[in-house]
Amino acid sequence: MTVRYIRVNPIVDLFAPAVRAFGSIAIVGKVKPPTTLPAGVTIPDVNIPVAFTDPNDAKLRVPGELGDAIALAFAQSPGPTLIYGVRVDATAPDFGAALAVVDTLNVQLVVLAHTPLDTNTGGTNGAVTTLVNHIAAISNTGTDGMERMGVAMLPKGVSNPSIVTGTLASERMVYIAHNSDEDAAAAVAGTIAGYQPHVSLLLKQVNITSPNFTAAQVDQLNGQPETFDSGPTGAGVNWLTSPALIPGSSVFMGEGYTGAPGGKKYIDMVRFTDDLSFRLKAQLIKTIGNVRISRSGLRTLIAQMESVLTPFLQADILDGFEVVVPLLALLDKDPATLTATELAQINNAQSQRLVQILTAVEYAGAIHRLAITLKFD
Repeated sequence: MTVRYIRVNPIVDLFAPAVRAFGSIAIVGKVKPPTTLPAGVTIPDVNIPVAFTDPNDAKLRVPGELGDAIALAFAQSPGPTLIYGVRVDATAPDFGAALAVVDTLNVQLVVLAHTPLDTNTGGTNGAVTTLVNHIAAISNTGTDGMERMGVAMLPKGVSNPSIVTGTLASERMVYIAHNSDEDAAAAVAGTIAGYQPHVSLLLKQVNITSPNFTAAQVDQLNGQPETFDSGPTGAGVNWLTSPALIPGSSVFMGEGYTGAPGGKKYIDMVRFTDDLSFRLKAQLIKTIGNVRISRSGLRTLIAQMESVLTPFLQADILDGFEVVVPLLALLDKDPATLTATELAQINNAQSQRLVQILTAVEYAGAIHRLAITLKFD
């Protein structure tokens, strides 16, 4: 038998964290079946989600408002790769039941097809209010990784943002003012879906026809006229615009506000927070039940979190971050110097098997305004 002084038995146990999609959409809407259908084509039943990757397939299988909205979302560049369509009854649409189905779908954006926000849809039991409640419930108390945002439009030509108040003023909603005959909410949702979460939506192109608002209307939408020394105020509603400084006559997002200017003011802030939260959870899930509450175990946790955060720091998405494990500071101390309170904290953590980790990140937001002084001598 050959003598081997060192024997190595390599065991590969690689772990690939789950990856969260950032641009999947669910669109709920009405269907208007034609008199005759092509052979082999069936219209899905009410409240049955159907996954679409082709706009032509959507217009064929869910014709009407739902199919048109899905096709318009797909028409954005960049745009989504997956859209779920959920049909509601055309005569008596039950958006609550349809959104209950959407609860279980792995989507990040939800839209009600051709449903503008007005006093009816924004009322207590209105369709858009139901959407807002769905978004809040699934994002705040739903299962991990199901956080999402909703997109809704104002009626054509409306520039008064005052309707976005109360429950409607949510940082998880995106509202859009427009001058289009098309479904602006679906178009904007498709635009948002095409960009990574940290990308600002300001001046991102929207493939839709929508003439400009007047300067006075934009000031109304933006909260107040901006001055040289003041930054954007925001009133929770975005608008579509065609700036003269950009060649051509394309339509762009006039801003990237969420529906709650007093909270997370910009869409990318909410999307990036959701994405980063998911990445950290996906990275740490394998430590549950395996890593010990010890000095080496807690340092392992910190290293795993840093492996998620560091690439964002290198990409200039984060300006900095800090990970603090209060229990580790106690475990690093000389046991003989620990007070009774500190020993109790260690004992409680180990007996309850609960560890608190504090993480602070400094997000590097994109430039939204420039103030330039030209001095001529």
